[in-house]
Amino acid sequence: MAAGLLELGEVFVVLAVAGAVALRTGLSVIPLYVVGGMLAGPFVAGRVGLPYVPNGELLTVLAEIGIVLLLFFLGLEFSLGRLLAARTKITRAGLIDVVVNLPLGVAIGLALGWSFVEALLLGGIVYISSSAIVTKTLIDLGWIANEEAEPVLGTLVFEDLFIAVYLAVVTSLVLGGSGGAVATGAGTEAVGGLGGVGRSLVVAFGFLGLLLVVVQYGTGFFVRVLDVSENEAFVIRALAVVVPVAGLALALGVSEAVAAFFVGMGFSTSGHRERIERQLTPVRDVFAAVFFFWIGVGTDPRLLGGVAVPLAAAILLTTPSKVFSGYLGGRAYELSRRRSLRTGLGLVPRGEFSLVIAALAAGGSTPVMQETIPALAVGYVLVMSALGTVLMQRSDAVAGLIERAWPHADF
Repeated sequence: MAAGLLELGEVFVVLAVAGAVALRTGLSVIPLYVVGGMLAGPFVAGRVGLPYVPNGELLTVLAEIGIVLLLFFLGLEFSLGRLLAARTKITRAGLIDVVVNLPLGVAIGLALGWSFVEALLLGGIVYISSSAIVTKTLIDLGWIANEEAEPVLGTLVFEDLFIAVYLAVVTSLVLGGSGGAVATGAGTEAVGGLGGVGRSLVVAFGFLGLLLVVVQYGTGFFVRVLDVSENEAFVIRALAVVVPVAGLALALGVSEAVAAFFVGMGFSTSGHRERIERQLTPVRDVFAAVFFFWIGVGTDPRLLGGVAVPLAAAILLTTPSKVFSGYLGGRAYELSRRRSLRTGLGLVPRGEFSLVIAALAAGGSTPVMQETIPALAVGYVLVMSALGTVLMQRSDAVAGLIERAWPHADF
């Protein structure tokens, strides 16, 4: 008991230091949490004989709650009515984004000799922007009131919805397509071949379809369950809905993150959304920080050297592709070329979703899934989160460079 409490204490000390560094440097705190986990984990601190944080069951469960709450909060931002109202522009910009970036990541994976499922995981990692980093930077830079904020946020909405379907599919492929026994958070389940994948997909979409029906027609339930004045009871009731539903999803082989997203959509129209955000944001931030730390704890820095070449290729190829697709998305919103460029730069940061996909990959059965993809994802997020933030901060300088290179461009 004492050892567990000391380990948890070390986790929070490292997170506090990482947060202080982020405040001083102006960088996103997400990559610093990951680096903190790497340094405090068994592969760095453990190797040099210092007290370290093991990748044990307690840390894993806390990290799972972090994933659940991150996606729950994203679901709070959406309602079916709101999505339908802006569906044309969101769909246009979102389709450009996914068509340009997801196949590029898959192509990189296939060029490395990976299987299609492994390449598809890499495609998701390089495709999805970080809603947390992008939104925070938009606010910090004052872009949130600018015209380019609309296509940026619209593209993020499309990505979040797309990634919900993507996670449901790849979860079934990763956990159901190995042809053997796959260890998951719900236990060990023997599945095999295409039949196993098909059954997993039926269960996944059946469960998610049921959740969608509850979201659409269960507004009264979501209103009543949080109709309580005491803050303590309010927080506990919210967690008493989202955590068990996520746990049931995981037990069925469905992404717990997607289930939490749908639960958040259910609460978004309950009239309690603002209170949920006010009361549960500190809870979400604590568990999300543990999740990013956990990713670092499970990453051996020595593996980063082994993925240097594919990591460099991913960075060099997907940075301009994201800027380009974001630029086209801005033009689809009828913005000027300069504001469209800022839209593209605003979508460069990658973060929490790439790490969620990496955590899913780590539950697979191949060395590429268990070691290579998580290591590559960590390195990719560390670079892209920092690079994306800097590009947004220096957007005028970037536009100036383009203007000098192409003097007739309207930037």
